[in-house]
Amino acid sequence: MIVAALAASIAGAHAQTPGVTESEVKIGATFPFSGPASPLSNTGKGMIAYVNSINERGGINGRKINLITYDDGYSPPKTVEQTRKLIESDEVAFLFGPLGTPGISATVKYVNAKKVPHLFVVSGVSKFTNFTEFPMTTTGLPSYDTEGRIYAKYITQTRPDVKIAILYQNDDLGKDFVNAFKAYLKDDFDKKVVVSSYEVTEPTIDSHVVSLKSSGAEAFLVAGTPKFAAQAIKKVDEIGWKPLFLINFVSSSVSSTIVPAGPEKAVGIVAATITKDPNDKKWADDPGIKWYRDFFAKYLPGADIGDNNYLFGTQQGQILEQVLKQCGNDLSRENIVKQSRSIRGLSLPTSVPGVVINTGPEGSMAYTQLQLQRWNGTTWEQFGDVLSADGK
Repeated sequence: MIVAALAASIAGAHAQTPGVTESEVKIGATFPFSGPASPLSNTGKGMIAYVNSINERGGINGRKINLITYDDGYSPPKTVEQTRKLIESDEVAFLFGPLGTPGISATVKYVNAKKVPHLFVVSGVSKFTNFTEFPMTTTGLPSYDTEGRIYAKYITQTRPDVKIAILYQNDDLGKDFVNAFKAYLKDDFDKKVVVSSYEVTEPTIDSHVVSLKSSGAEAFLVAGTPKFAAQAIKKVDEIGWKPLFLINFVSSSVSSTIVPAGPEKAVGIVAATITKDPNDKKWADDPGIKWYRDFFAKYLPGADIGDNNYLFGTQQGQILEQVLKQCGNDLSRENIVKQSRSIRGLSLPTSVPGVVINTGPEGSMAYTQLQLQRWNGTTWEQFGDVLSADGK
């Protein structure tokens, strides 16, 4: 009698959560597989590959993952359309790892209103970490606020009295970095910092760089996307400016930023990271990178292992695996969100040593730590301790 009641209870729980059966859990995500941001969709391909590996191992707790992904072309109206389709037509249990700030901004209120778990979204915009406003959402990128505070701390500790120039993309991404410097420097911000914003529609940011050099700044942060970071590196070199030069994490790709700019022109640039570089000889004998190379060869044959988007997507798949393992047989949406906010001490094999995932009831960010690295002309060299945004 007790066994029958327990079975009925479990069946009832499954019935109450769309997309969950005894044999599968249905999960959805949107990625820019086409359009101007299509290289970023390799994050999605990395996650899909890892989910395929999970299913090949028999799934989690006896359930295979049915991962449904749609192309949104990095267009917010398309993201809205595809997200509605995932929730209302496909009836997924939850969303995991959708990529792109514009699309997430366009859908986050809808997804939360529907009370659908919206887990480890790929954007660092700090507003998505607002637990009160978006209780169903967790974030998978280090927040731009955290990253910005780390850069502010590094600059002020390395060159305490210099003027700082910030060139930022005029959207939520860039503004978060400026606001992070304001929060860190407080009353000193107006005395120490000069800023200039650019629109993504501008063909070049050369004039902004020239103007910022003329301000007398001796430290320079570019907070934007790879195309413009590459332009800034070229222009800084061309005009003979020698500032303490930093670029943000999403612009630190060797293939997307450093190579187009010219590796020799980027020498000395500092950026933050959370992941190991599989092409860096430093990690040649690292067990995590050895595992990743084997995984990559089997599940992503022919792809570029040097593209960090695949690696980040693989880590997203590992976080998904952890959440589902912690859920056990309780795949109610309430428990799915609870478990995504109950990850403790998760160290992924391809993360930089010391970067650990810890979430809590009030903490919706997967990553709150970053490691600084410096470009030496051929590779990134990590230095110093793993940093967080806390304290001065």
